[in-house]
Amino acid sequence: MASDTAVGLRVERRPKLSETVVTAIRKQLQAGEIQPGQKLPTEGQLTETFGVSRTVIREALAKLAADGLVEPRQGAGVFVTEHISTAFGALAAEMGSKDSIALNVLEVRLAIEIESAGLAAIRRNAAQEAAIQEAFFEFERLLLNSEPTGPADLAFHRAIASATNNPFYVEMLDVLGRRAIPCDVTSPWSTEFAQSDAYQRGLQREHLMILNAISAGDAEAAREAMRAHLGASQQRYRERLHARQVFYADSVKAAATE
Repeated sequence: MASDTAVGLRVERRPKLSETVVTAIRKQLQAGEIQPGQKLPTEGQLTETFGVSRTVIREALAKLAADGLVEPRQGAGVFVTEHISTAFGALAAEMGSKDSIALNVLEVRLAIEIESAGLAAIRRNAAQEAAIQEAFFEFERLLLNSEPTGPADLAFHRAIASATNNPFYVEMLDVLGRRAIPCDVTSPWSTEFAQSDAYQRGLQREHLMILNAISAGDAEAAREAMRAHLGASQQRYRERLHARQVFYADSVKAAATE
């Protein structure tokens, strides 16, 4: 007899090929390698450069145009927007808003997860400890394969919350949902254009400190490791928010003088 119970399936989304192209071109624009008003290579040339189909290139160019970074001209090609600083300023403002959300989320997580790590060190059973380890090694596997680590990151923190044996810790993380991991490139709340392997490797080292403390049953070390982990992320977003606010202000000032 078939069960009526709904089964939740976790789907891990890989970055689309067009997103890779968008990121690469955006970096060239930011670095000034392609100047305002300059024509981009043709679709055929971009197809060769990136090793993708014309459909992928068209999708990437449509995204860049929607962001105000390039503009197609009938019969002439695609050109970099003349007021590129203004366009990047708008993007900086949008990403700055996401950084602000990330800081608010991290503030809540600090209040919850420091104690949840300590309680997990004391209360976890063998199955719960195995679940934390499984999420840790899944993060490692994804990182080695250059795949998005966000879902495994969230699973790691959720497994720790579950190991407190207090369901409200899990419930609080579930309320935050995918907002809990701001650097998850698969999330609509992501603060990233592309995943940084170097940054993710740093997160994994911090995860290892938390895992080791919980496995050793050292509640104070677990709390301190979680505090250091989330505190480091908090500092990063403070610095990035400030930098983006300065960039946006400079872009607006530059646009006013043009």
